[in-house]
Amino acid sequence: MNLVALQNVLDNTAFAVLFLTMLIYWVGVAFPKIPYLQALGTAGMAIANLCIAVLLGARWLEAGYFPLSNLYESLFFLAWGVSAIHLVAEQMSRSRLVGVFSAPLAMGIAAFSALTLPGEMQQSAPLVPALKSNWLMMHVSVMMLSYATLMVGSVLAIAFLIVTRAQNIELRGSSIGTGGYRLKRQSSEVDSLSDEITTNAIPDPTTSASSGNTAVLTAISPTTAVSDVAALPSLSPQRLNLAETLDNISYRIIGLGFPLLTIGIIAGAVWANEAWGSYWSWDPKETWALITWLVFAAYLHARITRGWQGRRPAILASVGFVVVWVCYLGVNLLGKGLHSYGWFF
Repeated sequence: MNLVALQNVLDNTAFAVLFLTMLIYWVGVAFPKIPYLQALGTAGMAIANLCIAVLLGARWLEAGYFPLSNLYESLFFLAWGVSAIHLVAEQMSRSRLVGVFSAPLAMGIAAFSALTLPGEMQQSAPLVPALKSNWLMMHVSVMMLSYATLMVGSVLAIAFLIVTRAQNIELRGSSIGTGGYRLKRQSSEVDSLSDEITTNAIPDPTTSASSGNTAVLTAISPTTAVSDVAALPSLSPQRLNLAETLDNISYRIIGLGFPLLTIGIIAGAVWANEAWGSYWSWDPKETWALITWLVFAAYLHARITRGWQGRRPAILASVGFVVVWVCYLGVNLLGKGLHSYGWFF
């Protein structure tokens, strides 16, 4: 079998399937009563994921090394990661809105790699000396998976802002559980609450008396009067439920991507010391990887320790989406450095 011809067929097939899948998701949102559209969209993403996996496998057999040595290969690996994380996020959320945003992301990546890159950049080539290492698979694959995961989580945060029209709404769920505070009834802790918590929280009316020994309170703004709580927010219950789902899934997906990013950076530092004699050289790629790590570390810190939810962390995740693209593609397009083998301007 001609592996090069197979790769050409598979990359165009993956793009076509992703394009049709994107249209299916969009039509499904415009006409929600049409049956089977969500199942078709999920099947389309699974087929595209399989096509890209076979493409990368054929590339591996042809070149003799893990296919992450140039921009074409890394873009398709990124598209594979986005489609895989999409399937996970859609299974968790049970919402077709996930595909409305993640399918165009995967399709755009596949289109750029299959249709935009020149032919010579799509061909496999011998590895440069610095890449002839077992760390190629460990470092680059983990970094690309972290990029894909963080992109999907950030896209869902952008979807949250669109669904809520960027309003500052109060959600029943939070980053630390169901509600802003969780208080144990097994001691006198409830009676010893400070006046600040008492005046800045109200009981969650959805909590039943049979919920055990946990009293759940929902945090509200200190400047919001109790009489105004009924007026918050002005969105429909359907939008609120969807917004809460997107907020929760985005948080979970980013929480998965951040450890992958951390492991990838550590592996890259070890590989850099082995290849160049230094763990950190403040190369543009390394600098932007650190910036990316700090942005999403701030996101998780705000959610876990400060209890942020809703609009503010969604805006921070949206900034992270741009930072990830600058780290992955912008540095290679706009500057030169130790990671400049993908630079083609």
